[in-house]
This record gives sequence, structure tokens and C-alpha cells, in this order.
Amino acid sequence: MIYKRKPVDWIFDILNYTVMVLLILVTLYPFWNIFVSSISSSAAISSKGAMLIWPEGINLESYQLVFKNPMILSGYKNTLFLVAVGTSLNMIMTVFGAYALSRKWLMGRKYMMLMLTVTMFFGGGLIPSYLLVRQLGLYDSLWAVILPGAVSTWNVIMMRTYFMGIPDSLEESALIDGANDFHILFRIIIPVSTPIMAVMILFYAVGHWNAWFSASIYIRNQELFPLQLVLRRILITGARLNEFDLGYISGAEKQIVFKGLKYATVIVATVPILLVYPFIQRYFVKGIMIGSLKG
Repeated sequence: MIYKRKPVDWIFDILNYTVMVLLILVTLYPFWNIFVSSISSSAAISSKGAMLIWPEGINLESYQLVFKNPMILSGYKNTLFLVAVGTSLNMIMTVFGAYALSRKWLMGRKYMMLMLTVTMFFGGGLIPSYLLVRQLGLYDSLWAVILPGAVSTWNVIMMRTYFMGIPDSLEESALIDGANDFHILFRIIIPVSTPIMAVMILFYAVGHWNAWFSASIYIRNQELFPLQLVLRRILITGARLNEFDLGYISGAEKQIVFKGLKYATVIVATVPILLVYPFIQRYFVKGIMIGSLKG
């Protein structure tokens, strides 16, 4: 049977596409404007400001100055450490915890899940956390950002639900062949859990890449600042102009050039993590839907 579209269906489609296009423009324009401004000349930024739509007087000097700033480079190094080490630790703890809690033979798993879920709603608060970090000797180190949030309760629950949706016959066949829990986890469960694993890696990696609040509390050594904290310092708290090599520019023009530097810094801090999404996007919806609804 061929469905004949009515005028109301066409009207709905037109309105729907119109709204979606407007949402896309509203979402993308701020980022596009920042990118265009970062590669435009100081004169264009000064005359048109936020109204730039296309690059005018293309000038890449802002990016050269950004990468000459030692704070940016050290911020990149610290953030990459947080992403690599932090995400690895997060995944190890999340996978092990989710696998154990997904096993039906685990005694007391319902009570363990209850205690784990309670931590989603109740916590010690900022001051006790700060005192704990100091007493553990983690203060003013990158481990103070990694270890307190080494595992996410919500992510453990999502991964546990996904593991419980895997057919028991796979595990039973492996047990008959003499496999232990480590063999089952690494050779059966993880290989068939690619969607949820990719989503968890994305969640943790983006969280570490965007981390700045914990670092602003626990880290005082500027050489240990992650990239987002450096970006916040430049954009909000006002980094000094002499941190950039602007000695050849007159005083009145420095403020205009500094705007371009801010735009370039935002792009430098944002683009790398955006490049990860295309490789994980195909797993994202499947991992979210199955991990949160099955079981």
C-alpha cells in the first residue's frame, strides 16, 4: 500500500526542516564566528567584532603567538596526561566493577548496587573532599584531578546493564571449555561490547579534556595547569599581555590583537577533542540506547 502524503504532511516537514536548520545555525554560528575571527586581521576584528561571517584579511599570526606561549604547551601536555592516564584508569575500574555486578552468582550484589547508587545522590561535599585530597598527599598534583573521580557510578550502571544483556550461552560455553572470569571478560565480554566501550571512553575522555574546576581547587603550580584552566585564565580571569610576545605592537593595538589571541586559544583548545567524535559517532547511539534500556 502506497501512502499518499497530505498537504498537512508537507507543511509539517517544511516546518520541521526549517526549525532544524535554524537550530543548526544557532548552534554552529558562535563556533564559526570564533574560528573566522581567529584567522582575520586585527582591523576586521576591530571594525566588525562579532558580526564577522567570512574571514577578512586572513592572518595566522594569532596561532603562532598562541603556540609560542609556554602556558599553552604545558597545558596541552598536562591535559593529554589527564586524558590518557585518567581515561585508562576510569575504564579499568568501570569495566571490572560493571562485570562483577553483572554476574548473577555474585553474593550481595543487590546491596552493593544499592550502596553504589547512594553515592549518586549523597556526597561529602567540596570541603571534605578538599581536606581528604590534602591528607592523602595529592594536593598540587595531577593525581588530585584523576583519583577522586576515578569511577562514575552512572557509567558503571550503564555498562553493567549492557553486560547483563549479553546472552548467558556465551559465558556458559566458555565455562565448559575451562575459561575463568578473566578469559570471559577479556575474550568474550569486551569484544562484543564495542559500542558501550566506545561511549564510555568518549564520556571519560571528554570529561578529562574539559576538566578545570577540580584543577582550580587542587592545583596551584601553574606548570601543572590543564589546558582548560589555562584557557579560563586567558578568557575570564585576564592573563597578562606580557605572557604573549607582543612587544613589537603599540599599546593601543595590543588589546585588539589580544582578542584574536583569545579566539585562537579557544580553537586550539576545542578542535582536538572534536576530531574524536567522527570515529566514535557510529557507536554512540547504539551504546547509549542498549546500555540504558536493556535488562
